[in-house]
Amino acid sequence: MKKYTTIYDLAHIPKTIQEAIQLKENPFAYEDLGTHKTLVMLFFNASLRTRLSTEKAAKNLGMNVMILNINNAWNLEFEEGTIMNLNSSEHVKEAAQVISQYADIIAIRAFPSLEDKEKDSSEWILNSFVKYATVPIVNMESATMHPLQALADAITIEELKTKQKPKVVLSWAPHPKALPQAVANSFVKMMQQLDIDFSITHPKGYELNSKITKNVPIHYKQEEALKDADFVYVKNWSSYESYGKVLHKNPNWMLTEAKLKEAKFMHCLPVRRNVVVEDAVLDSENSIVIQQSLNRVYSAQIVLKKILENI
Repeated sequence: MKKYTTIYDLAHIPKTIQEAIQLKENPFAYEDLGTHKTLVMLFFNASLRTRLSTEKAAKNLGMNVMILNINNAWNLEFEEGTIMNLNSSEHVKEAAQVISQYADIIAIRAFPSLEDKEKDSSEWILNSFVKYATVPIVNMESATMHPLQALADAITIEELKTKQKPKVVLSWAPHPKALPQAVANSFVKMMQQLDIDFSITHPKGYELNSKITKNVPIHYKQEEALKDADFVYVKNWSSYESYGKVLHKNPNWMLTEAKLKEAKFMHCLPVRRNVVVEDAVLDSENSIVIQQSLNRVYSAQIVLKKILENI
């Protein structure tokens, strides 16, 4: 594998999930693979789980890790042909090539503006590094995708499912801020690759990009959608059509025990208690968010392993 910017970079997703589960049983089995190799992690936005889990994954493989908070260092320029007489002091053309001399793999985290749909959809930061870097690129969440999270989610479902074809529902939830569609987008793409009964529920106006959801069933009545679910993944996202807008903050869409019933509760974290989900759910035995967060290590580690094997 030459990069991991989308889940489609994985040649065989079900096989990769099983490989990650096996790797979890012996995390240091390939600790010589990354000897004298360096992962450079660039953060245009802050991170907790992604930063720590990816660093741990790299070190499990014997890699050195360097971390740079880009926005705390300097403003990079990404536009072609620009006259750099304002705030930007270095162009990505030079920066990507320079960093490539220090890294064997570059991992990048860069959120969308939620103001310019076309620019966000172009993945201008991520794809600029793909274009100008000379080493493999890993997506630690971009404007429209979070493939490491989606892989961790799939690993979690595979580990905990109790039937061959579980029912999995992605449910929108209220949130006081406008959030990206990245987690939801990659989760949808991942679930489409698995043998599951998958559907999405959200209020009208919160439809995701139809080019991503395709033929996935969409339900506007949450409780009906959640009936007999085995896994309920709860996540807020802002409107795609009215791009980046919070259309309403309907508290009735918060996930409760009464709605969840016997299903497993999933969320990528961080989560706002008693806004997105009530305490009774998050603190229950049906909550598997901590297992999900652990699997972030092994989603990153299997990806790094596959890239290192091809360097």
